[in-house]
Amino acid sequence: MVADPDIAAFVLNYHDITDRVRATEAAKDLNAQLERRMLHLQALRRIDMAITNAVDVALALDIFLEQVQADLKVDAAGVLLYDAHTQTLQPTAARGFDGDLDREARVPLGAALAGYAALEQRTVYLQDLQRDPRWGSVVGAEWQSSYAAYWAVPMLAKGQLQGVIELYATHTFVPDAEWFEFLETFADQGAIAVESVLLFRSLERSNIELQLAYDKTIEGWAYALDLKDEETAGHSQRVTQMTVRLARRLGVEGKELTHIQRGALLHDIGKMGIPDSVLLKRGPLDVEERALIEQHPVYAFDLLSPIDFLRPAIDIPYCHHEQWDGSGYPRGLAGEEIPLPARIFAIVDVYDALTSERPYRSAWSRERTLEFVREHAGSQFDPEIVEAFMAMVRAES
Repeated sequence: MVADPDIAAFVLNYHDITDRVRATEAAKDLNAQLERRMLHLQALRRIDMAITNAVDVALALDIFLEQVQADLKVDAAGVLLYDAHTQTLQPTAARGFDGDLDREARVPLGAALAGYAALEQRTVYLQDLQRDPRWGSVVGAEWQSSYAAYWAVPMLAKGQLQGVIELYATHTFVPDAEWFEFLETFADQGAIAVESVLLFRSLERSNIELQLAYDKTIEGWAYALDLKDEETAGHSQRVTQMTVRLARRLGVEGKELTHIQRGALLHDIGKMGIPDSVLLKRGPLDVEERALIEQHPVYAFDLLSPIDFLRPAIDIPYCHHEQWDGSGYPRGLAGEEIPLPARIFAIVDVYDALTSERPYRSAWSRERTLEFVREHAGSQFDPEIVEAFMAMVRAES
């Protein structure tokens, strides 16, 4: 019968159709797999962008969990971050649960399912969570009764534990190798996200602490200068506070205001280079001594300009003795050639000096001092800043 040419042709045609069907099915499976991998890569790309742009752990984890939940087709997911100091896991983010995140929970390594996954650094998988005496940890046990399948996956970055991902599904299913591959990739990406954000926060904290240390050092320098000359005790703090208030009134804000504050504190730092015999002299200065005193802004420039942190604050120490009409020192700048911080500070400095008690004269009254400032607007002082200063002093009195 096989020798019959019609039957032989039918058999060959049948095998050909079967092979084509199989090839078509294989192509469909391959296309589906490629599509899944493409969606997976897109999800990883979105997580990568979240890592790059987020500076907040909660935000980064929320984006991360959204991708995990959608790509792995689970009903709920959460992250517990690892605290190396207490060696515990703390619930930090969750999506898909009816109940709230159990923020007060602390899971020791080895305890519960998440703690065991963290300690052993391997995935814990339960086909039916309800049959196990242990529970997940990201939410309270009372919110886990509707879930069947459960996974706890350690998040490791460079071999260091960052936390654990918990996944929950309401239906029982046995994932294939590809699903577990995706899961492990997500865990690695999540660990990198956590490590990156926490590193940024740590650097940010360190930077703030360093800035505070710098500012304390500056205050210490200013205080030391005030102590050196009893006549000017407290002067640096007073003029700094008033200068900052006036600068704010003129619209200065942000980093520029910080530089003004530091510059005001250090306005007389150059006097460290003046001999005490001249700096603390009670009588009038001779020509040479006066010339030496007038070098202190230059000394301030030489002292501060090599320090990157303080270079933006140099305008006041270097230029606060310049005058609007160009008759000041050390460079004879005039008008708006004088930096704004120095023009602001010059008025405050004179006001504080005249209203303060000195051994050789009594303190001037506020009104007499304001009149002096007004009279020197356009010659010694910037007239527009004088107006703002007058308004501020009257508003504060």
